Amino acid sequence: MKAYLILENGAVFEGESFGYEAEATGELVFNTGMVGYMDTLTSAAAYGQIVVQTFPIIGCSGVISGDAAAGKASVKAYIVREWCQEPSNFRSEGSLDAFLIANKIPALCGVDTRAITRILREQGAMNARISFSPELAWKDTAELKAYKVSGGAQALGVKAQADVKSEGKEKYHLALFDFGAGEVTAKELAQYGCTVTLVPYGTPAKDILDMKVDGTVISDGAGDPKEYKEAAAEIRKLFYTDMPLFGVGLGHQLMALAAGADTEKMHIGHHGGNQPVQDVTTGRIFATSQNHSYAVKTDSLPAGTVTAFKNLNDGTCEGLFYSGKRAMSVQFEPEAYGGELKKGWLYARYLKMIAKEA
Repeated sequence: MKAYLILENGAVFEGESFGYEAEATGELVFNTGMVGYMDTLTSAAAYGQIVVQTFPIIGCSGVISGDAAAGKASVKAYIVREWCQEPSNFRSEGSLDAFLIANKIPALCGVDTRAITRILREQGAMNARISFSPELAWKDTAELKAYKVSGGAQALGVKAQADVKSEGKEKYHLALFDFGAGEVTAKELAQYGCTVTLVPYGTPAKDILDMKVDGTVISDGAGDPKEYKEAAAEIRKLFYTDMPLFGVGLGHQLMALAAGADTEKMHIGHHGGNQPVQDVTTGRIFATSQNHSYAVKTDSLPAGTVTAFKNLNDGTCEGLFYSGKRAMSVQFEPEAYGGELKKGWLYARYLKMIAKEA
């Protein structure tokens, strides 16, 4: 059946509904990834988003649970130019349409995704709604403009402590503040001999210290980092100890806030698996996977912070080291990037920091 994508600026795009049949409101973002749509659909950082894929056809390899970041979809809605109704892959477990229905995610196809992308690039981030009634476009859009992604950590993060055991002999025991993407990070760290205890994002710093862990990690998640001021305050308390800290994505932003820096909403954000990042120390450039709409303001960084990585498209801060502290953070996914760099090298660097070798 016909459905419509209505932008807060009044633009309306007509398409065909597929997936779960429902209306939805969310933050409209475009994702530039040519592959990895399963990761995009299930990424905790996509919570509250209506994702537009710039690649014209999606779903060719079907649904492959092993490629997902989590067990269920987290996006509010999904927009594609064309979806493949006859996927072909020996690993496929079903169609994209069936996956979206099972996860109650509405979707729209037959839409001019290139035109939507150009609007966002020129006018900046905005909200949108999938509706079965085009008349909504001529009504008051105040409610649509007021929408803001919130509650991601509450919806996706752990509610009680949970352990992910190390693969092989345990080298370290880490605590991980879970803002939604904690399980993904914990499984990666487990490959490096770490037993990881996921804790709710609001856990007091005292409780972390009482656990006698070797280090603390702050996971990725969705939305405005300033929504979690109380959590940033607890992270700040850990800065005044010798606790080794590592922040990823939203965790990178929260560590910066805890250190006294500021964050800001970006013009269009970074969404896709091809964001060019440079290691400031070595000059090496590599592609990274990212999904965020906020960034650390470089000019707000306090003394003692060192920019370790920067984005080559817009110059934004992509990673920090904290002088005199065993603390580091990155905006991108440490376990997902292209090129010849060894997978997970940033985790290895963090573990050396724990061992006081870096």
